[in-house]
Amino acid sequence: MLDALLTNAAMLVGIVLILWVISLQLNDVSFVDSFWGAGMGLMAVASYVQSPSRGLVGMLLLVMTAAWGFRLGLYLLRRWLRHGEDPRYERILRKDREKGRFTIAALTKVWLGQAVLLFLVSSPAQVGILAAGAMDAIAPLAWAGFALYAVGIFFEWTGDWQLAQFKADPKNEGTILDTGLWRYTRHPNYFGDACVWWGIWLVTASVGWEWALYTVAGPIFLTFTLTKWSGAALLEAGMKKKRGDAYADYVRRTSPFFPRPPKG
Repeated sequence: MLDALLTNAAMLVGIVLILWVISLQLNDVSFVDSFWGAGMGLMAVASYVQSPSRGLVGMLLLVMTAAWGFRLGLYLLRRWLRHGEDPRYERILRKDREKGRFTIAALTKVWLGQAVLLFLVSSPAQVGILAAGAMDAIAPLAWAGFALYAVGIFFEWTGDWQLAQFKADPKNEGTILDTGLWRYTRHPNYFGDACVWWGIWLVTASVGWEWALYTVAGPIFLTFTLTKWSGAALLEAGMKKKRGDAYADYVRRTSPFFPRPPKG
C-alpha cells in the first residue's frame, strides 16, 4: 500500500507542476478549483489500477469518488471558462503580484498547498480501495456510507443546478437565492461535499476500523475548511460586502450548514 500511495503522491505533484506552469502563462491560478475534485477522482483511479486484486467494495469506492470528483471538476472548469479569474484567488495573490512574487506564490500558496490537502482529503478513498482488495461483501456500514453519500450527491448536484439556473436569469441580478435547497441551508453544495466524504470514509471503515482511523483526518479537515476556512467563510465575507442588509437578513433566517426550516 505504501508504494501505491507514494506513486499517487508523485503523480499528483507532477500534474500540479504542469498545471502551475500553465497558470503562469494564463496569469490566473483559479482553475485550480476544478482540479480539486478531478484530482481526487484521479487518485481513486490510480489506487484502483495499482490494487493487486479488485472486488466490489473497491469498485464501489472508485465509482463513488470518480462520480463526485469528475462531475465537480467539469462543473467548476465550465464556471471558470465563463467567468474568468475567481476574486478569491485575486485577493490571495494581489500583494505577491504587486511585489513581483506571483510565480513562487502561485506554486507555494496555491498549487502545492492544494496538492497536499487534496491528497489528505482523498485518503479514505485511496486507502479504502487499496485495503479492500478482492473484498466482495458489502457490509451494512458500507451501505450506510453509500446512503450518506447519496444524500450528499443530491444536495451538491441539486444545489449547484439551482444556483446555475438562478444566475442564468437576468431578472435575478443583484438578488439572493433563497429558494429550493438554498431556503434550508446557505451552502447546500458544501453540506453535500461533507456528506459525500463522510460517506466514503464509512465505506472505508467497513473494510477495517484501522483504515478509518488512519484516514479520518481527511473528512474532518474537509468539514472544517468548508465551514470555517476557505469555503463558507470566504464566500460569505464577499456576499456581505456585495449584498449588505439583504444578505444579513438571509443569514439571520437561514441555517449556515445543516439543513433546517428557515426562521420566521
